[in-house]
Amino acid sequence: MSEELSIGAFAHRVGLTPSALRFYDDCGVLRPHRVDDATGYRFYAPDQEDRARLLRDLRRAGLPLPDARVVLDGSGPDARRVLDAHLRRTEESARSAGAAVREILRTLPDADAPRAEVRVGGPELASAIRQVAPAAAAAGSDPAILHGLLLEAVDGELRLVGTDRYHLSVRVLPSGTTAVARTVVPAPDLRGLATWAARATEVTLELTPAGLTARDGVESRTLAALDGAYPDYAQVLDGLPPVRTRLIVDRQALRDLLESRHDAAYVDLAALGAIPVVHTGEPADACFAPAVLSAAVSAGVGPDTLIELTGPATPAVVRSADQGTFTTLVMPVRRPGTAG
Repeated sequence: MSEELSIGAFAHRVGLTPSALRFYDDCGVLRPHRVDDATGYRFYAPDQEDRARLLRDLRRAGLPLPDARVVLDGSGPDARRVLDAHLRRTEESARSAGAAVREILRTLPDADAPRAEVRVGGPELASAIRQVAPAAAAAGSDPAILHGLLLEAVDGELRLVGTDRYHLSVRVLPSGTTAVARTVVPAPDLRGLATWAARATEVTLELTPAGLTARDGVESRTLAALDGAYPDYAQVLDGLPPVRTRLIVDRQALRDLLESRHDAAYVDLAALGAIPVVHTGEPADACFAPAVLSAAVSAGVGPDTLIELTGPATPAVVRSADQGTFTTLVMPVRRPGTAG
C-alpha cells in the first residue's frame, strides 16, 4: 500500500495527464492498481510505469488506440507490423500536410462595456477556431446569431462555442485573465482570422460587446459583433444525462464510413461493420444523421474519436479521445418506423 501512487503523482512520473489516465482507464487499456471504494480515487503501482510510458510514446506518435493495444498486448511480429504500417501512413501524411500548408501560405492575403484582454498562442487559437467553426449555422438560417461563434472570457478561460441547434461544439483555452466579457462574431470572419493567427507565436484578443480585436505585435484585425442573444450553452452541458456507453473509434475510418453513407437516413452506431471499436458500458443504441456526425468527427484532432452515449434520444458527446478541452454535442435521430 505504501508504494501506491495517486493519479496525480503517477501522471507526473510517467508524463501523462490525470485526464488521460482516466480516459485510458475508461478504455480498459491502463487500469489503476486500485480504486478506493469510498472516494473513487485511483491509485497506481510502480510496476505499471513501463506500460504507461510506452502507451504515452505510442500516443505521441499518433498511433490509434486499437493499434496501440496490439503493441502493448500483442505478439512481437504483430507489434512490428502495426508500427511499420503506421510509419508509412505518418510519412505520407506529413508530405501531404506540408504541401497543403505551403499552398495556404502562398494565397494568404467602448470603455464602459464589459471588456477582456486575453493572450493565447496563435496556433492554438487557429486550431480552436477550426474545430468549433463547423458547428455554426449556415448563412441564411434563422436566427442570424447562430451564424456566429461565441468567444467568452470567464473563469480564467477563453471559450469558443458554436451551435446550429443540431450539434454544439465547445473548445476551452487558458486565457491568462480574470476579466469577464463575451462577443459573437461571424464564423466566416473567424475562419479568416484563424489563417492569420496560425502564423503568430502569440495573439492578444480584446473582447467587447461591439466585437473582437486581435493583435500579434505587428498588425491587428477587427471583427464586428453580431446582434442578438446567444443560446445558453452552459445550461445544455450541465443538463446532460449520465454517460451509458463509450465508444473509441479510429477517427479516419469513421469519417470514411460516414462519407460513404452520406445519403443514408441514419447511421446506427451498433453496426459499424469492420471498423475496430473499443466499447465499454451498455450496448450502443443510437442513430445519427451521417452529415451531422461527420462534421463533429472531422472537427476533432488525433487518431481517435471518443463517443459518449447518454441514450437513444439524448445528446451524445463527441470529442478527440485525448483532448478533453474540445467537446461536441450531437443530437441522435429516430430510426424510421420507431414509435415516439
